[in-house]
Amino acid sequence: MSGAGTLVSPRETDARPRQGRASKFRPEIQGLRSLAVLMVVTYHVWFGRVSGGVDVFLLISAFLMTLQFVGRYERGSQMALIKHWLHLFRRLLPAAALVILSALAASYVLLPRTRFPDVVSQSWASLFYVENRVLQADAVDYYAADHATASPLQHFWSLSIQGQVFILWPLIFAVAAVLARRFRLRYRALLCYIFAAIFLASLSFSIFYTATSQTQAYFDTGARLWEFALGTLLALFLPGLTFLSRSVRVVLGWVGVLAMISCGFILDVEGAFPGFVALWPTLAASCVITAGQTNSRWGVDRILSAGPLVKLGDNSYALYLWHWPVLVLALAWSGKEHAGWLSGSIIIAMSLGLAFLTTRFVEKPWRSWAWPEARRRRAALAVALCLAVVAVPLTAVQLQQHFQAQAVMSQAQRNNPGALALLPGFVSGADSDAAILPTPALLPKDWATLAGPCNGELEPSNASLRKSCGQNEAPVEAAKTVLVLGDSHAQQWLAAIDAVGKQHGWRVYSLLKGGCRFSVLAANVGSDCNRFNAAVRDEVTANPPDAIITVGTMAAPSSPAEQLVPGLEATAAYWHQRGVDMVAIRDNPRFNFNMAECVVVKGAENPDCRLSQRDVLALKSPLAALQGRAPGLSIVDMTDLICDGETCPGVVGNTYVYKDNNHLSRTYVASMSSVFSDRLLTATGWK
Repeated sequence: MSGAGTLVSPRETDARPRQGRASKFRPEIQGLRSLAVLMVVTYHVWFGRVSGGVDVFLLISAFLMTLQFVGRYERGSQMALIKHWLHLFRRLLPAAALVILSALAASYVLLPRTRFPDVVSQSWASLFYVENRVLQADAVDYYAADHATASPLQHFWSLSIQGQVFILWPLIFAVAAVLARRFRLRYRALLCYIFAAIFLASLSFSIFYTATSQTQAYFDTGARLWEFALGTLLALFLPGLTFLSRSVRVVLGWVGVLAMISCGFILDVEGAFPGFVALWPTLAASCVITAGQTNSRWGVDRILSAGPLVKLGDNSYALYLWHWPVLVLALAWSGKEHAGWLSGSIIIAMSLGLAFLTTRFVEKPWRSWAWPEARRRRAALAVALCLAVVAVPLTAVQLQQHFQAQAVMSQAQRNNPGALALLPGFVSGADSDAAILPTPALLPKDWATLAGPCNGELEPSNASLRKSCGQNEAPVEAAKTVLVLGDSHAQQWLAAIDAVGKQHGWRVYSLLKGGCRFSVLAANVGSDCNRFNAAVRDEVTANPPDAIITVGTMAAPSSPAEQLVPGLEATAAYWHQRGVDMVAIRDNPRFNFNMAECVVVKGAENPDCRLSQRDVLALKSPLAALQGRAPGLSIVDMTDLICDGETCPGVVGNTYVYKDNNHLSRTYVASMSSVFSDRLLTATGWK
């Protein structure tokens, strides 16, 4: 997770001078920006931690924006919201567009093709300031791509929150101005009440959300609004703090800076924010801003106002934009998980160089271009141009991926037999240059699903289960009703089970939860999973199917330590007593690396992508111990169509076996459907 840069330059604010200051420009705030961006960069690059600098930036951006709009009101100027937004995003988008395009191009060269689709989707999200929503969804989505692999555009989440607030805050200022004039209210006082309410509501929500779902709360705009509100309240109350003596302000400044710097070392910023713990860096920054220019030789503002820090503040936005993609792509190129002191210093130096070049040759020329400022129509055209610079290449990339996939699919029947290639006597008729399916761009999303949500008599009466329930397009008079139950390893078999259901006229439906193996017994699988399993047990007991299919073993990553799913025998007995047959499928091998990426990067024949079968699965299936011992339980083992008897490869029959490190691809499971059908009917005796 990463921080953000303040997007409003203090040189354009209307900060009123205090205690004899002649200039409205406050260089110590520019220096504070520099300190915050240095915290973000160094913590990310050298320490692999989150610093709390993002929270400082959010507060500063609201502080400066408040001075700007309050100044407009008190001068009697129009709010001119459309002009303000066009001017703001006309300044922000050029540098952002350059970084997005650069990250996209570099990702195409340096990252595995399996990761490139995520970069494309996050490019769209970053361009339109919704990256935080994408990461928020992924943070709680078990089926999202590997969370351990950072995106080069991940840091746009905080810029997205700022962009959203830069739309919302001016609206509040404008509405408050209308109310103040109409009802003869004091504008500052009205704003104090409004933003105090936002602060309290958002902070309360943030504390609750962080305690219940921290990974999702981290990216939530509502859980961050209080940080902006604190910056606004600081700007509104600051003129009333002139009674503070110089010595008090000197102490405040140093306390604030030291608290800011130490925050990332003392607190678990990534794991505890943005709840009440985030008050630490935001109040620390508030102390520095309140201290202001002390004109004391001992004041921290002398350091913050120094020329190099002020100059760096001018480049802080570009530095923030560049440091994260440079770090992520450098690590991808080097194959390292973390940067060392030397390599980290090189990454920081490169980021600084790119930031200065971007500010000098992109930001400043575009900002000083007078033509768009003459009319709103011209400003809108300039914003649209910035968007098009990224949108056109992104659209071209996605179209190319689409047509490539269509071309490969048109030859799939001949060129991509998948699991059938492991059948005795199989003779391949594939072209020598046949492409592997699914294409790397589609592979990460190659999940098996059913036609739609459950409806009618299959729709769960428990509302909490409805989002987890899916069903096929079954005939009205189905020959059999089959429920697929369990976690993502049960879900991956839907590609074969659904095909069998269509062939025999079965009604197939599923109740699935990622990372949650089903058992009728309470297990140590987490309270959320236990609640889900209890709800499923009650639902299915009340409306039982003819049969239940699940996965009965758990393979260990790159290890033969395969074991039965805890409580499997008791679960089979429970359903047998209620007249429900149960089928247990043996689990597939799992790996401690991404098998799909191994194939994409190293090639299908590389030994690293073909592990010995005895090293990844038990020599004998743990399910064999239950054969004939558990009434109503049938067993299906498809291992010989996943592994060749000696090795478990990443590609079979020109088809990717895996979509990641442990899940079979939908395309590969579908290629097993005919054999799966035969083995299922043989094991169960169904007709």
